[in-house]
Amino acid sequence: MPLFALSESTITLLVIAGIVVVVLMLVASIYNKLVTLSQRFKNAFAQIDVQLKRRYDLIPNIVETAKGAMAHERETLEAVIQARNQASAAASTAAANPGNAAAIGSLGAAETALTQSLGRFFALAEAYPDLKANQNMLSIQEELTSTENKVAFARQSFNDSVTAYNTYRSTFPPVLFAGMFGFQPASLLEFDDKEQIKQAPKVSF
Repeated sequence: MPLFALSESTITLLVIAGIVVVVLMLVASIYNKLVTLSQRFKNAFAQIDVQLKRRYDLIPNIVETAKGAMAHERETLEAVIQARNQASAAASTAAANPGNAAAIGSLGAAETALTQSLGRFFALAEAYPDLKANQNMLSIQEELTSTENKVAFARQSFNDSVTAYNTYRSTFPPVLFAGMFGFQPASLLEFDDKEQIKQAPKVSF
């Protein structure tokens, strides 16, 4: 009998231990990948947040500049500011946890409402010649348009990162452990900005 011969039970235990080690390594790998992908879309949202804050800062300026000429459009101006404030609050909530699907959904709805309010504002502004000659309005409008483009680019990057995360999370075997580790499905940031993109450039200030 060999000096280092192992008993059948010892061999069985070694095999089991080896399997456990492999499983633990697999689980650790899945966890690390989920962390990496979730951090990626959270970082991507941070870029959206920067641009949205810039947008929210510009809106009161453009409304304030338009007040004199659009004195009879008070309801429209107030609606823009109200929509801006609601969107800003929704953005702050989403920024605190970009992985919260409800918060992202609320931001999308708030941004859509803001887009619609701005669309009505720009459409009415076309009827005021004094605004079209206002260089301050021209400058702010150009900044707003530029910011809108940056928001769209950052949002696409965020949505791509969310898609990659959700896809990996739903595959096998990650799907077996994601919920256990607290990695819930993330939500795409979707809002209808077509009206604003269409309306804003039409105002030739």
